[in-house]
Amino acid sequence: MKELPGVVLASRNATVRYGDVVALDDVSISFSGGMIHAVVGQNGAGKTTFARMVSGLVRPAEGSLEINGRSIAGGNVNDARRAGVELVHQSFALPPSFTVAEAMQFGADGGRLYTRAALERRWQAHLDALDVKVSAGAQIRTLTVEQQQAVEIARALVTDASLLILDEPTAVLSPEGAEKLFERIRRLRERGVTIILILHKIREVLAVSDTVSVLRGGRLIDGPLPVADMDAERLASLIIGPSGREFAGDDLEALTGALSPVAGGADKTSAPQSEILSMRDLSTRTDGDGPPLNSVDLAVHAGEIVGVAGVEGNGQRTLVRAISGLADIMDGSLEIDGRDMTRSSLLARRAMGLRVIPFERNVEGLSLTSALWENWSVGQLLGRPLHAAITPKGLRQGCRAALDNWDVRYSTVEQRAGSLSGGNAQKVILSREMDDAARLIVAAQPTRGLDIGATAFVWEAMRDARRRGCGVLFVSSDLDEIFDIADRVVVMLAGKIVGEFRAPFDLASVGSAMTGARA
Repeated sequence: MKELPGVVLASRNATVRYGDVVALDDVSISFSGGMIHAVVGQNGAGKTTFARMVSGLVRPAEGSLEINGRSIAGGNVNDARRAGVELVHQSFALPPSFTVAEAMQFGADGGRLYTRAALERRWQAHLDALDVKVSAGAQIRTLTVEQQQAVEIARALVTDASLLILDEPTAVLSPEGAEKLFERIRRLRERGVTIILILHKIREVLAVSDTVSVLRGGRLIDGPLPVADMDAERLASLIIGPSGREFAGDDLEALTGALSPVAGGADKTSAPQSEILSMRDLSTRTDGDGPPLNSVDLAVHAGEIVGVAGVEGNGQRTLVRAISGLADIMDGSLEIDGRDMTRSSLLARRAMGLRVIPFERNVEGLSLTSALWENWSVGQLLGRPLHAAITPKGLRQGCRAALDNWDVRYSTVEQRAGSLSGGNAQKVILSREMDDAARLIVAAQPTRGLDIGATAFVWEAMRDARRRGCGVLFVSSDLDEIFDIADRVVVMLAGKIVGEFRAPFDLASVGSAMTGARA
């Protein structure tokens, strides 16, 4: 393999195994310094495993690693850090009760003592140097998602890392937040930092990276390829492979970012019918993250997909919890399929056909230490009488059929949910919740962390649910996908619904409502 000059990272014949599963298979690749390199592929392709190997979290069973000219055995985070590598995970790890300065200091230099004022001065200077507009004295829990991520990156650069790896950094960001992140990444490149981005969205790859490398089934398919010579359709083809599914034209354009949001809109097959969800003047108490709901009026009809747009943290989570029966409703009413469910339990609401795909799959959606069939079976067991004829064998068979239908990449239904890639874990939840008995599907960020093939699969599943007469409430921070499949879009701001739009959607109008600039 011919190596480019100024190579920062080189792996040679690197193979990583988890038991009998080969997660990374004979990967040889080199990355040049001072550039932004994207690594892409479908769920389970080996992207996160590659990042974990380079950062020292896993050791290759075969092959070798060289970082900044140093041979690294792997499997040792401290060795990787000494070589200049830092990894920022998709899931934030900063303690919510810490101040920014305390989080930055934690483990930074061997427990040296500081006064609080000195600690804040020290880290404020570091934040200012990186143009991170956050107070070092602020508590982590008070920061926006974009600010938390900026602090995570700043903390990773405490060691003067020369190679920064970001795993799915845009998964929790609004479009505006993603662009701010890209500007920060470009500034780091100008300072000589090499960045590896694990990404799913093709438009983001084309927007920010210098090169792109494609993994499929744990193997390197091609790369690093100059992004300047790449287009969306070619990159999609490399990711999906010759045996991949065919996409409708509009879906391919939306998935690759080529579709203009102004031209978006759902392909409705019939007019909406009766109301499946009806919320009238509904207000809640303060409930965890984000503001409470304030006099929300919202309807979702049978045969309709309603998209919920908004900058994250404006009441979307409380909305989902209120519909699920988990938030404390103070005023107003909530009906499902014509029945008052304002004070009803989640179990009663499920009996009425409510199905929920939660925001946090690893916390709210799955038990990571339980078997796949046990996770899937929860949906079958809730509300069933104790004398119902259900056997573990039958549940295992049902789970196997559902996971195969949803193209979940797994070895056995006995394996733990925590062993799956993020996208495959999400598809386990989807296979459980989007069943034939569903009447109202509340889908909170259902495509977050999914590759383009799986994303299109979810879109088609929601469209199919609409064709069957379900009502679908679809919460997403990605306006492109909301515009592509929603019949109607509502915008949330500070716990209120501040705008309602119908296709064809106008990006400027929806964006103005999201930021409060709309008259």
